[in-house]
Formats: sequence, C-alpha cells, structure tokens
Amino acid sequence: MEMGILGLPGSGKSTLFEIMTGGNGRDQRGEACRRGQADVPDSRFDHLVSVFKPLKATPARVPFIDVHFRGEHPGDSIRQALNGTDGLIHVVDGFTAGDAREIAGRYRKLADDMVLSDLLIVENRLDRMARLPAKALKPQDQAHKQILPRLKERLEKGLPLRAQNLTAEEIFSLKSFAFLSIRPELVVVNRAEDAAAASGPAGGRADFPVPAIDISCRIEAELVGLAPDEQEAFLRDLGVEEPAFRRVIRESFALLGRICYFTVGEDEVKAWVIPAGSRAPQAAAAIHKDFERGFIRAEVVAYEDFVACGSTLAGAKAAGKMRLEGKDYVVRDGDIISFRFNI
Repeated sequence: MEMGILGLPGSGKSTLFEIMTGGNGRDQRGEACRRGQADVPDSRFDHLVSVFKPLKATPARVPFIDVHFRGEHPGDSIRQALNGTDGLIHVVDGFTAGDAREIAGRYRKLADDMVLSDLLIVENRLDRMARLPAKALKPQDQAHKQILPRLKERLEKGLPLRAQNLTAEEIFSLKSFAFLSIRPELVVVNRAEDAAAASGPAGGRADFPVPAIDISCRIEAELVGLAPDEQEAFLRDLGVEEPAFRRVIRESFALLGRICYFTVGEDEVKAWVIPAGSRAPQAAAAIHKDFERGFIRAEVVAYEDFVACGSTLAGAKAAGKMRLEGKDYVVRDGDIISFRFNI
C-alpha cells in the first residue's frame, strides 16, 4: 500500500510530502523519489489511547512517495518509480493561477500526459501480439487481446483508465502493465495564503473528474512548525478545526480502499490496516500469519458500542455488545478485536 505524489514542477508537491510525513529532506529533492509515512488522523484511536494509556501507541499509517520528473515526458520518467503504488495525489499549482479554468488546465496537462503514456503502452503491446502466431499466444495474451482494443479506443479519446468501468478481474489482469491512469486519484489544489484557509472546500472551485481538496502548503508548513498550543490558536484565527493536510491523509487512506481495526491493552493500542471487505481470518493475518492459520474465533466490539458502554470492555461485555464472530465475519472499520487461535 503506497500513495504516489505527483505534480508539475513548482506545484508544491514536495512541500506537501514533507508536511505529511514530517521529513524535511530538502537536500534530497534532486533524487528521483523520496519515501515517507504519515500517521492517519483518527479520533477513535486517540480516544482508545487516552482510555488504556498503553506503553506503546501505533496508529494507522499511509506510505507516500514523492516522485520527481525526469526527461521530456513525465509519464515515462515516473512509471518505474510508481510501479508499487496503489493511488495518486495530484498536486496542482493554484497559487499562481488566474482562475479556475487555468487551474483545471494545469491539472489536464499532467493527466493527459499519463493517458498518452498508457496509450503508447497499449499500442506497443497490441503491435507485438499482432506479430505472434495464434499458437504462441498464452491465455493471458488472449485476454489482453480482447480488452486492450477497448482500452485503446477510450484512451485515444483522452479518458483515463480509471474512468472505464473495469471489473476487478480486468484490473488484476492488467497489473503487469503498471498503467498510471488506472490508479485512483486525489487532486490537491495548492492555493495562495489569501485564497485558501488551512482546510478549504473540496474541489478547489475547478472542475475535476476526481475528488479534490484545497490547501495552502505555505500556511500548512507554518502550522506544523508551531507548538501544539500555538497551533490551536492559529487554527482558531483561521476559523477552521484542523489542518488541511490531515484531511489529505485521511482521504488518501480511504482512496486506497483500506480500513483499520484496533487491538487494545496496557502494553499497546494499535490500529491494524487491512483491505475493506476482509474477513476475520485475513484480518488476523495482519498481526501474524499463524493467527490466520489457527483462527478459531474473533471477539469483536464495535467502537461505537465500546464508547456507549462507558469506554470499557467489561461494560461492553456486560451489555452484550461483545460478539464472537467466525471465519465468515467481514471486519468493519473501527472494530475492536481480540483473536482466538490455536497453532
């Protein structure tokens, strides 16, 4: 699980990366890419830590990669660096733009380059398959021969692959191509200080085909450098409840199709990150593969029930809110779980 951060030169993407991951690394900006992790802001996790007062607290985290462009065509230069990413943050320069139309145009410049890069890959693959005898085509080649012409037609119209209603099976079959425009995307419009508060409205008032968030990286950078009490005063002056970069992290986490469940105790409170829709044994594997192999039952308390029962596990159990769930249970976001297993 990893999010790539893209943007045209001067968009502020490296500043956003540093704000979210806590790294400065300005002397490393000449490198092809930088990696870091950001804690996912979660009031539920904060509450559990305050209740159990553990020796160790481990929140959910999102890995980010800050990718730098090399060469004339950005799509070609960043494909290898983004090979392992599951989603993209597209940072757009809004602080030097004249209006919403210009902002949208700057978004399209990079978006179109990624579509073109994907189109070239499709055309090259179709050309190679056309030269092979039918007997030499493997089952996967046959599948690609059916789907790639359809993708080519849509890409030629400037449509990204993420907008083509591909099935999960089709997306999986295309994974080896490392398409850029197939990945889910979040737009972050970097506004001037006087044009965006620390948590501006989504969409940036420009027309985007994907979710978008307004931010002022300059304001956010000033904010993270302040002491906690000074941060609160700064936010009050801006009239907002939280910094915008926290929203960007949460939206990135959701965009990747992940949820988290909690394990709690005096030793540690931890948020375990799993794909949405995971069943209990697969969720247990996030802790250890042995938990999945020897899975027996999961003791589950919904976070909301935990709070409603006085924020104690004993209270939740006494109220009948602690459930024993089997192998078919689909874990819900915020569940508090203890696994029973036998190896």
